[in-house]
Order: sequence, then structure tokens, then C-alpha cells
Amino acid sequence: MRVMLSGGGTGGHVYPAIAIANRIKEENPDAEILFVGTQKGIESKIVPDAGFELKTVSVQGFKRKIDFENVKRAFKLCKGLEQSRRIIKKFKPDVVIGTGGYVSGPILFNASIRKIPTIVHEQNSFPGVTNKILSKTVTKVLTSFEDSHKRFPEGSRDKLVFTGNPVRKEILNARKAPARRNLGIGEGKKMVLCYGGSGGSKKINTAMELVIKNMVADDVAFVFATGTRFYDEFVEKLGSIELKPYQKVVPYLKDMANALAACDLVIGSAGAISLAEITALGKPSIIIPKAYTAENHQEYNAKSVEKQGAGVCILERELTPKKLNDEVFKLLGNRDSLIDMELASKAVGRPEAIDLIYKEVMKVVDSSVKVKSKSKSEDKQSKGKKSKVSEKSLKEVADLEGSSSEKDEDMSIGIKKRKNK
Repeated sequence: MRVMLSGGGTGGHVYPAIAIANRIKEENPDAEILFVGTQKGIESKIVPDAGFELKTVSVQGFKRKIDFENVKRAFKLCKGLEQSRRIIKKFKPDVVIGTGGYVSGPILFNASIRKIPTIVHEQNSFPGVTNKILSKTVTKVLTSFEDSHKRFPEGSRDKLVFTGNPVRKEILNARKAPARRNLGIGEGKKMVLCYGGSGGSKKINTAMELVIKNMVADDVAFVFATGTRFYDEFVEKLGSIELKPYQKVVPYLKDMANALAACDLVIGSAGAISLAEITALGKPSIIIPKAYTAENHQEYNAKSVEKQGAGVCILERELTPKKLNDEVFKLLGNRDSLIDMELASKAVGRPEAIDLIYKEVMKVVDSSVKVKSKSKSEDKQSKGKKSKVSEKSLKEVADLEGSSSEKDEDMSIGIKKRKNK
């Protein structure tokens, strides 16, 4: 089986593609897998690091205003379409899977017009522009939020399948008791995890200054990832506050699995993969969606989780240190509310997402194989019929020729007899 995956720009697009590739490889060790991305995107580093081959194309998203920059990007798109055509022609994939980002556009478009089975995986509650356009031409669309279905074009809704976002194995396998032992946190102690996405969030950091001071005062365990670029500044603002061994401020969270499994409450942004990880472990959350994301998708993600009772959404424009502090201590002080949110979070979570995604991929591949086999069988039958018709025609011609020869011979004998007379 030959599989092509395309997704780029952010980890939210690339990590799901890698998870899908890993699962396909687990089940089909002989499968050939090729990624297609861009030279400047995050995929240029993390895809090779994951052990997969990456081909690159030239493509860039368009600005919302009309200017000369968009003209240059239009030329890049044309170049990207041609590069995509060549990559597909050379690799000859059995299925092409796109996980979002502008690079998915030319790849999936080229594959679909060549009748190659194509699948889109949409991570967010509000679908991206590229995926909404592609949904009209691809074979199947896999979604991560049920309420995203109403935001796809009507003509593509029969292709939609709710699977969820794939979650890393180490997170799915993490358990609270051993995670707490690893972090040196006692069983009965309350624990909060906070992070503002892979790059951190200045607004969350500002609000967390007050929260951390009060958690230190109340002896609450916590892990707070500031983001590498904000770390020194944040530590300086904490001043002389003395942290216990189970109270950690770090630039970047390397061990997400243990931190997430150990906590009672998560504070974070609303990236689709982050929310998938939080809900897969059934964690209550305070979600602070980043403003100005594409199509404001983080707010849609956060509202979707809040609507189902699994978290509390605080918009960035409404975020203040006091508001966040009040919400944190209100939840920590109400065990019943935390249990209700935990149950709702487990109901929202899709730890089986990668299984569902793999199942849908194989359905598309198997269906394509059957169509190809049927087509080959029909071609053989057609050739067989033509062959039989040809044999019959030749026989008829031979019979006619034989009959004609006999008649000619009879006529010749008759003429001779008349002459002899």
C-alpha cells in the first residue's frame, strides 16, 4: 500500500498526520509512506525526525486583502500545483490524506481529479477554508467535533464521519497514581496544570501571576509552562516567592503525559490537539482560546467543549488575573463540580480516534481496490467477448469462403459438362 499524507504550517496539522502514518505502518509494515509539505513549515523538521520521507512544494496562504503580495502567492500556487502533479505521478499513491494547512490544497486537488481516493481530516470545530473547498471533491471527510458538520458545504455532508483527533500513545497510557509518584505529588494534594500552547501565551502568563501566588499560599501543587520566550521575564516577576518541589514553573513542558495525568484541573489554550488530549484523559479545564487564529477556530473549539459541560471558556479579551483566579479556586473548592466536569470531559473525549481514523482509511482503500478489480474483470470479460466475436466472425467468413468455393467449383464442373456435350 502506498500512502501520501499532506499537512503543514502548525503542529496541529502535522502531528495528526504523523499519528495516522504511524498507525498505518503498525498495521501494514510494508506500506510505503510519503509526506508532502513546505520547506519553511514546522513539518520540515518534525516529519523527518519521526522517520518519514518528506517532499516539499511551493505554496503559501493568501492574505484577506488584495495586494501585490497575493499576486506573488498566486504564482507560487501555480508552481505548487505543478510540483504536486509530478510528485503524485511519480509516487502513484493508493490513497492521499490531507490534515490541513495550505499545502494540502494542491496535493488533494491533484489527487482527486486523477480519481485517486482522497481523505481530509479536520481537527477544528470551525473547518478551515482549504478543507471546506476540498470537501466537495474528496472521497471522505473525517471530523473531530460533531458540531463542525453544520459548517461544511451542504453538498459534502454525506461524506462526513466523526472520528475525533488522534492522541499520542504515551498520553493515552498515562495514569494518575504513577504520574503523581513520578512528579513527587501526594495523592490527596490538589494539582493544577497550565500551559499556553507550544509557544506560550503572554495573556495567560500575566493572569497566572496572581493565581500562582495564591496557589503557593494554599499549598496547591502545579506545573506551569510559560513558553520559552517568556520564561525569564515571568520568573523575574515572581520575585522572592519560594516554590516547593511539587510547584514547578518551566519554559517548556517536555513530559506532558505525566503532568496531564497527575492534575485535577487544566488551564490552557484551545488548540484542537490539546483539547483532544485533555478530554481523552477526562480532565476538567479552564480554556482560554487564543484570539486572531484562522477563522477564530480556537474560540469555536472552546465553546464546543464548554457547551458539553467539560470545561469553562474565558475569552482572551475578558481575561483578567482576578477572573482566572476566582474560577480556579471556585473549581478547586467544589469537588462535585470537578467530578461533573470530569465525567463530561470523558464523554467528549475520543481516545479511540486513531482506531476510527485507520478504519475509515482502510475502507476507502479497500473500496478503491474492489473498484479497480471489478474494472479489470470487466475489461477481461469485454476482451473475451471481443475475442469470441472475432473468432465467430472469422469462422463465418471461412464458412462463407468455403461455401463460395464449393459453389464456384460446382459452377465450374457444370460449365465443363456443358462444353463436353
